[in-house]
Amino acid sequence: MATEFGFIDYLVFSAYAVLILGVGLWVSREKDGQQKNAEDYFLASKSLPWWAIGSSLIAANISAEQFIGMSGSGFALGLAIASYEWMAAFTLIIVGKYFLPIFIEKGIYTIPEFVEKRFSTNLKTILAVFWIALYVFVNLTTVLYLGGLAIETILGVDMMYAIIGLALFSAAYSLYGGLSAVAWTDVIQVVFLVLGGLVTTYLALNTVSNGAGMWQGLTTIYEAAPDRFVMILDEANPEYMNLPGIGVLVGGLWIANIYYWGFNQYIIQRTLAAKSLREAQKGILLAGFLKLIIPFIVVVPGIAAYVIVNDPVIMARLGASAMENLPGVGTADRAYPWLLHFLPAGLKGLAFAALAAAIVSSLASMLNSTSTIFTMDIYKQYINKEANDRTTVNVGRLSAGVALVIAVIMAPLLGGIDQAFQFIQEYTGIVSPGILAVFILGLFWKKTTNKAAIWGALLSIPIAMFFKVGPKSWAEGSGMESFFPTLPWMDQMGYTAVITMILIVIISLTQNKGNDDAKGIPLTKELFKTSPLFNVGAFAIMIILVVLYAIFWK
Repeated sequence: MATEFGFIDYLVFSAYAVLILGVGLWVSREKDGQQKNAEDYFLASKSLPWWAIGSSLIAANISAEQFIGMSGSGFALGLAIASYEWMAAFTLIIVGKYFLPIFIEKGIYTIPEFVEKRFSTNLKTILAVFWIALYVFVNLTTVLYLGGLAIETILGVDMMYAIIGLALFSAAYSLYGGLSAVAWTDVIQVVFLVLGGLVTTYLALNTVSNGAGMWQGLTTIYEAAPDRFVMILDEANPEYMNLPGIGVLVGGLWIANIYYWGFNQYIIQRTLAAKSLREAQKGILLAGFLKLIIPFIVVVPGIAAYVIVNDPVIMARLGASAMENLPGVGTADRAYPWLLHFLPAGLKGLAFAALAAAIVSSLASMLNSTSTIFTMDIYKQYINKEANDRTTVNVGRLSAGVALVIAVIMAPLLGGIDQAFQFIQEYTGIVSPGILAVFILGLFWKKTTNKAAIWGALLSIPIAMFFKVGPKSWAEGSGMESFFPTLPWMDQMGYTAVITMILIVIISLTQNKGNDDAKGIPLTKELFKTSPLFNVGAFAIMIILVVLYAIFWK
């Protein structure tokens, strides 16, 4: 069942597309006939204001994996999945206060460049290759697949054509304009993303309440599915292995969040392009507040879809067409596209524009960061150390184009994934604990050595795989299951990070006999001093988080 779009829906979506392309190409133009230099292309001339940074952080982060994947998880398990978003708000405060001052003081283009300054070129290259592979084969590929799936479900367009269309749309301005085009269009993307998402939420809840309004709809879904409003799952819950109770708040989720928001190039690049540290920190605050409302845009519609599907009265009211492409067990990711079928004319176009904005902005961000890492950390390091600005920018554009072509080819191969958001988190979690261990100790423990960091990064993979596959293979049926139980993958991440840190500490102490490493970072209280505005905003975010968790604890 494809959604029937009327003239006004196509008009709304066309207006969105023209606006994004127009702004992107206008920002991308060469001013006074001057060729863009590397700082212009990769760091937007270090001129971004706080509101552009905050908007771009959210636009880069929210994609099909949230709209489609997180709504699917809302359908399958409920509000507990919102911990990713709400705890991310707290994580952003930590990043703004403790990580950004060091990164901006170092004047870096890329996260691998920081690794080189703190450790070595060898470790930088290892991580640069890893990140390029991760962005191309996991992030870009998954976003394209989920975006194609959504368009196929909503419009009935063949998935391959949808994937190609999304790829061309994102490439049209991001490959030419670089980070400036990405960041400034993201400001517009966020407006569509939030408005379109709120419209879908409102109308889904209004449908549940039979026209009685959003608040009545919230009350109805809470009463109809109270188990979907539990933030801390117990072991009896079938989704416990994905979100292991209190371990979400004190364990592995911190690994995923700090790695993603603190050391992920396509996220942190926006803050590196800020006018100043203070401007970057204000942008971080804006992103933190926006994070608090994201679950109401992407998770609540999934819960509403669950209630609708399981209520015969509502389903009868919606008619026979509601039975097509129905979300259910194993097909939870259909929830958000399915809801769009029931929006009125005009609002369908707006909701679809919101989904497209989420997908295209993330694709553009990932492309820009992939090209930045390849160009600055691989090409200029090993292929052409004397490359001028024109060559550097052209290589950046070419590498982004190649990455996009590979992702387009790979995307259709992901068919059949259910709860794609959880899939992405689980498999990224194999490598993120080791990288996080290297960065945390490299930033805040001056005794950390390059040799220890390399060994830690490499050994973290077999450690993670031990926790992931060990209990399911050699331990199974051996009588040793009690010693090697199957752990929730989030707990696996926590244990992997802790063990990797211990190994790095032991190797560092053995190598340097307890002395500080020559490249250790000197830290002072002044470096981490933040403005009163940042402190008040951070405190407000923490208060709101406490209230939310108190309401929905269990």
